[in-house]
Amino acid sequence: MSYIPKRGLFAINNNSKAKEWSEPRIIVFSFLAILLPSAILLTLPVFSVSGLSFVDALFTATSAISVTGLGVIDAGTHLTISGKILLMFLMQIGGLGQMTLSAVLLYVFGLRLSLRQQALAKEALGQEKKVNLSKLIKSIIFFALIAELIGMIILSFRWVPDLGLAKGLFYAAFHSISAFNNAGFSLFSDSLIGYVGDPLVIFTLSFLFIGGGLGFTVIVDLVKNSSRGFSRLQLHTKIMVIVTPAILLIGTLFFYVLEYNNPSTLASLSAVDKWLAAFFQSASARTAGFNSVDLTHLTQPALLIMIILMLIGAGSTSTGGGLKVSTITVAAAATWTFLRQKKHVVMFKRTIGWPIVTKSLAIIVVSGSILSIAMFSLMLTEQAGFDKVMFEVISAFATVGLTAGLTAELSEIGKFIMVIVMIIGRIGPLTLAYMLARPKKSCVKYPEDTVLTG
Repeated sequence: MSYIPKRGLFAINNNSKAKEWSEPRIIVFSFLAILLPSAILLTLPVFSVSGLSFVDALFTATSAISVTGLGVIDAGTHLTISGKILLMFLMQIGGLGQMTLSAVLLYVFGLRLSLRQQALAKEALGQEKKVNLSKLIKSIIFFALIAELIGMIILSFRWVPDLGLAKGLFYAAFHSISAFNNAGFSLFSDSLIGYVGDPLVIFTLSFLFIGGGLGFTVIVDLVKNSSRGFSRLQLHTKIMVIVTPAILLIGTLFFYVLEYNNPSTLASLSAVDKWLAAFFQSASARTAGFNSVDLTHLTQPALLIMIILMLIGAGSTSTGGGLKVSTITVAAAATWTFLRQKKHVVMFKRTIGWPIVTKSLAIIVVSGSILSIAMFSLMLTEQAGFDKVMFEVISAFATVGLTAGLTAELSEIGKFIMVIVMIIGRIGPLTLAYMLARPKKSCVKYPEDTVLTG
């Protein structure tokens, strides 16, 4: 067997028969290669207490590998120990990211990557071309496991005394993996409502999914260069460390003010617990998917704030989803540049290239189109209000996992629609667009003309 580079990300020549593996194809293949067998396994009696239909099993497996957390079943009561371990496995490989997973699968199957293919993989992971890919992947996996181990140890101090040694450690491990990978699955029927005022649980899980949501690239850059000053950090890192806390703070304040007098959410809590709940929901809305208050009773303004936070999401190359913090930031900076009639988008004394600006705008437009189609489809199949449909679809697309109560009542067709939305949200809307459009480079340049806009 020999390996030759082709136009796509991966290409393998076996017995003189070339098979082209484009980047979208390898991403979708790696996703489905795990998803479909896992869905079949979940239908078996050994993995579920009362048995799951294939549709429910497919929904659950998709929600886990896409690290969404939406559920049509109560994972804590419907799944056996084997089923919960399988769910942990799916959350883990889903959180590592499709490019990492794709590369790992190719290594497992004994396939090698050309230098060009390795360069593309490093670019997708946000690393320099001189970095060794195999060491990079090992570092990502090692970092994830260490973070989850620390989270499990801290959480065990709360749950081992309450649940016993074996069950307490298992619950700690499950929720640590779920949090770091921004999955949002919980073994408690009410998610984390029972721990709304518990600082140990709230802050541990928050730091796990915030850390996972920053992304491996940002963590590495902070470790290597933070001691040398803020100016030495990469532009992407600067955006993340400035915008992420700002979003958390704004979200916390909005949630606190809007829900302060709501008897079904914050009104009955103490002053400290109110702030804990507001902070946790602000942080969790950005793709983590846990809830410490009943979201079905949120006021309409608070629901809108949650939707905005879900759309923004976490960082690129992270375990989180959404449109991404950097995408929204670049689009906002480009808009501000236009309003000021400047020629170049500049942030932190660095110019952002127009291809990046165009890509950010394309992500927003394509995502908006997908969300519109999905919401329209669900409004045809489900008997639910527009606010719930919008909340649920955006939660699925942004791989958040928060629910306003609609997911548990979905029809069979509605579940399939949500499965598709979760898959697209995880692999990325542009990946789907590339697969459908099959873009080709062109050297032809036509004369410029004007179009009336605005």
